[in-house]
Amino acid sequence: MKKIIGVAAFAVLGMVALSSCKKDYVCTCTDAGSTITIDINNVKKSTAESACAVYATGGATCSI
Repeated sequence: MKKIIGVAAFAVLGMVALSSCKKDYVCTCTDAGSTITIDINNVKKSTAESACAVYATGGATCSI
């Protein structure tokens, strides 16, 4: 029984270590001296960067 619990605990720790890390990010955009912030929640960093890049139009610069 103890061996089964040990194996199960190891499996759970392995899944947690390999799972993706989703966080909240803030996209900050600046255009002609004006700055806005956009919250991007519960996503991977690469997804947040892609979503933030969508707002960079017409000379605006945006970054996470």
